[in-house]
Amino acid sequence: MRRPHSLPPWLSHALRAQRAPVPWPAVVRGALAGGPLLLVAVAVGRPSSGVLLALGAMLAGVNDRPGPRLAAVSRLGGPALAGALGMTVGSFIGGGLPTGALIACLFAVLGLVGGAFSAVGPVSSSAGTQFLVTVAIGAGMPLPEPAWQRALLFAGGAAWLILLRLLLPSPVRTKGLGYLYDGERAAVASVYEAVARLLDAVGGPEAQARRVALTAALDQAQDALRPGRSAATRRLRRQYSAALPLAEAATALAWTGEPVPARAGEGPRRLAAAVRTGEAPGALPAPARAGAGLRALDEALLRAAEAFDGAAVHLPSGRRRASVRGVLRRVAGPAGREYGVRVGLSFGASAAVAQALHPLHWYWLPATAVFLVKPDLGPLASRALCRAAGTVAGAVLFAGLAAVLPQPLGLVALVAACGALIPVATRHFAAQTAVVTVLVLSLVMVGGEPQASWGRITETLLACAIVLVAGHLPLPGGHRGGGVRVRLDVAHDAAHAYVRHVLSESGQGAKGAGGAEGVDRHGRWALRREAYRTLAQARAAVDLAAAELPVLARHSDGSRQVTVVLERLVDATTACAVQVDDTGRVPEQHARRIDVLLAELAA
Repeated sequence: MRRPHSLPPWLSHALRAQRAPVPWPAVVRGALAGGPLLLVAVAVGRPSSGVLLALGAMLAGVNDRPGPRLAAVSRLGGPALAGALGMTVGSFIGGGLPTGALIACLFAVLGLVGGAFSAVGPVSSSAGTQFLVTVAIGAGMPLPEPAWQRALLFAGGAAWLILLRLLLPSPVRTKGLGYLYDGERAAVASVYEAVARLLDAVGGPEAQARRVALTAALDQAQDALRPGRSAATRRLRRQYSAALPLAEAATALAWTGEPVPARAGEGPRRLAAAVRTGEAPGALPAPARAGAGLRALDEALLRAAEAFDGAAVHLPSGRRRASVRGVLRRVAGPAGREYGVRVGLSFGASAAVAQALHPLHWYWLPATAVFLVKPDLGPLASRALCRAAGTVAGAVLFAGLAAVLPQPLGLVALVAACGALIPVATRHFAAQTAVVTVLVLSLVMVGGEPQASWGRITETLLACAIVLVAGHLPLPGGHRGGGVRVRLDVAHDAAHAYVRHVLSESGQGAKGAGGAEGVDRHGRWALRREAYRTLAQARAAVDLAAAELPVLARHSDGSRQVTVVLERLVDATTACAVQVDDTGRVPEQHARRIDVLLAELAA
């Protein structure tokens, strides 16, 4: 039960900020991205071109997160191409349609399509958002460049930041071009460190939280590693593969609470250091084989040491890419339909209101509505509150700075400073909004528009009201919480597939490396990874829904308990799998526990 004086979930979420170290490489990239491009454009007498270049760099910077360098090409490049397309479409809409009513209707249709495709995944969400934002900018911002030049300049700004992402050296010393894989190395090393922390917590109150952290580390490493033939890529995939049995053994020990020697976490820590430095891990701790879980841990450490020495191991194939049919199924599914309709309503209505208020400079309101309606930025009420607070703070700050800074060089310096602050400000949506507000107001003023801080505040508050109304409207023929139900169904199916696989192994023989005696360990590890991964996604969706206003949160009542039971089921199955490896059969207590959890889940 909630304490009498505790804040409601939607308000506490709005006040919560993430804790993380300052991402100095991203700060440097942000400072070198939009500001220098704008400076060059101003120096050659093309400030409007500089605005478009800096916009492309800014939106790419918003999506710039720590991780693999090479993966940033698709993670940042895909949304950038969608933004260039949106700039082209928006320019034709703004220059070709005579009435605001037609523009608003077209915006609603584009919002429906862009919102539905945003439900496919994180990259699709960023691409859909950038497409709609640039449609609004292309249609509503008066710029002298033709449509094709606008698109090229926007894409060029994003490409400049991607180039910085690839080429700027890493603070970690590596040989040759090894710095290109610093993100992958950090992700794999984090898996071994998470295993060590889980072993340290076995039998204590923090064990469950550290098991969740291990799942997150495995998910990040799985996303970071991509198929490749280079020696560095194969070595990292080999090291990641060797971590899977370690994670299984540590999870089983945490579930059973079996006593673990204090030195148990030392081996994974040495392996983590070896991943980061590229050096040999050295001698690992002496084995402790008092039980099935400890025996599995020691065997996993031995296999990991062999993998680090270059021994051939089974390389994980990675998650299968979604087919075109699978993508379209997500787009047309409950989550895609619900999100698409709400984005379409918000985008179309905000465009109509904006054109009625400001016929010449009306892009701010629909662009703000697109950002507000994104569910991956937090609960709806929290997003609206943070957006309003951040815009007010940013507009007031910019009004003061614009009055004292020399123009245009002072505004160019402000753009560079805000670009450097964006990676730090991502810890809280209100802080990010304030920084982006100052940056965008600086850009539009360099582009020739008058200082309009107070008008932007009004338009942002209107966008908040529109999105709040659209987000709470009941949809005909549909149900709320479609995204939560989809995530729970996927997690349910993955957990049951894992349970069936483990129980089917009990009659196929006892232990043997890599599937000896008919036991398919690699298939089991892949199923376990999918079960834990989909559970993490379901838990995130449930937590997000629970932090909405009560009128929305009630549609996901009971979902949290389902995720708890599913997690217990997968944990118990993992412990059972270790016992099957050790004895060749399912222990009676494990079978009873799994039956109880299956019955509880069915109820």
